[in-house]
Amino acid sequence: MKIGFIGTGVMGAPMVLNLLKSGHEVKVYNRTEAKAAALCEDGAILTHSIAECVDDVDVVITIVGYPKDVKEVYDVIIDNANAGVITIDMTTSSPELATEIYQKAKAKGIYALDAPVSGGDTGAKNATLTIMVGGDREAYDKVYNVFEAMGTTINYLGNAGSGQHCKMANQTAIAGAIAGAMEAMTYAIRVGLDLNTVLKAISKGSAGSFQLDMASSRVMKGDYAPGFYIKHFIKDMRIAQSEAERRHLVLPVLAQVLKEYEELQDEGYGDLGTQALYKYYSES
Repeated sequence: MKIGFIGTGVMGAPMVLNLLKSGHEVKVYNRTEAKAAALCEDGAILTHSIAECVDDVDVVITIVGYPKDVKEVYDVIIDNANAGVITIDMTTSSPELATEIYQKAKAKGIYALDAPVSGGDTGAKNATLTIMVGGDREAYDKVYNVFEAMGTTINYLGNAGSGQHCKMANQTAIAGAIAGAMEAMTYAIRVGLDLNTVLKAISKGSAGSFQLDMASSRVMKGDYAPGFYIKHFIKDMRIAQSEAERRHLVLPVLAQVLKEYEELQDEGYGDLGTQALYKYYSES
């Protein structure tokens, strides 16, 4: 398929590479042009505007930073894409915005899927992302092979916004899991245990989790580089909290972990990876 891909950052760049490896023709656009230009060596086609990127393609994929970025990008996409194009927003964004985009796109004869992902930079590089999709089933079926080029766990959730709602559940689960992992590491160190031995002992039992394995291995190497930025996780948790409040749900674990990450961001850690939550506990 001919694909226009907008947003070639930590997640987007490896996703583009996997689409190219699967034989798709990919045009790329990024506000920082150098990030998109670097993909040309691997066969991507550089474009200099969103309008140029979405011209004469079958599919448009977006993965940008924040809901406001999604809205700005889709205002341009919907005005410039041809009828029949299938757009796929893989940004973690607002379910309400996803529904709004779907309705505006449908009025122009354009399909709009919301398809946020989980798996971080490792999943993006290895094409093992979990992809959660909302929108028309007809459009989902048409681009399933596109999803297969980027992920291994692909689920259709239902109407527009459903993919984003699923991602909010995902982020809520991660909040508790990563906080638990970092608290466990801090406790083990404070009582004088050998951390390697502790992790070996607990990681294969009922305490084992992706977050325990991923976060602990990076923290032990002093690696706080972002596979997923703290500032972006804060954005996700705020969306989840807002959606919960609209439904009169109380999510105390989410609220506490959000507070901890916000304090880290206030201390200048917003551009570190989510594993830097360890700093909240270890420096307290």
